This record gives sequence, structure tokens and C-alpha cells, in this order.
Amino acid sequence: MFQLDDKFLQDVGLGGLPDDQKKAFLDHFREQLELRVGTRLSEGLSDAQLEEFESFIDRKDDRVDAWLLSNVPTFNDDPIYQQLKAGAPANIPENIIRAEYASLKWLGINRPDYRQVVTSTMEELKAEIIANRDAILGNG
Repeated sequence: MFQLDDKFLQDVGLGGLPDDQKKAFLDHFREQLELRVGTRLSEGLSDAQLEEFESFIDRKDDRVDAWLLSNVPTFNDDPIYQQLKAGAPANIPENIIRAEYASLKWLGINRPDYRQVVTSTMEELKAEIIANRDAILGNG
């Protein structure tokens, strides 16, 4: 989808940040993106839906497994699950991969626009950074 890396910093005009500030800036940007996306995705969802989704984020194995059994009983055969599993570091427990997969499937069912929400939020944040680039760099 997108990478938060040196190329991203170059794209928004912050490639000249000192190395020790680059990671801190990217971490802050990631936190802001997650917060804003989460807020937008939660709009219009019921408390029960939010609680269900939170159980995936909190990796409540019993809830994750029950949801998968009810909604995607053949998840092991899904290419998306297989791709997540193949791309995960060797030390990542399988329950974490199942929770990640369940959250993606859940979003596809309950917020099919989630990719667009992420993309538009990312673009808004990038525009904010570009508009405030001089202040961020200490030039203004």
C-alpha cells in the first residue's frame, strides 16, 4: 500500500531531517495515521461491532477463532491468509497471524471502504506535512 521510509520523507520534503529525527518523525506519523484511520473507521459502527473488532486487535484467541469459524471456516485455504503466514517472520506465533487475518476480513465485511479511508487519510496527512514543512524543519 505505502511505505513510511526515506522515500516518503523525500516525497514530503523532509529528506533533510537529521537521521536521529527521521525515525521519531516516521513513528509519530504512523501513530497519527493509525489514530485518524481508526477514528474514521469507527464512525457508524455499533458498540458490538467495535468490541468485536477490538477483540482481534487485543488478540483474544477464543473470540478470533470463534469469529473465523463462523465467518471464514476455510480460512486456511484463503490465499490472503497463506500470504500473511508466508510473509510473517518465523518467530511470529500463528494466533497473531490469525488475528491479523480476521481483522482484515472483518474490515472487508463491515467497512469495505477501509482501503479508501486509509488512502485518503494518508493523503490528508501528507498535505499537512507539506504545508508545515518549514516549521517542522525549523525554517520558519
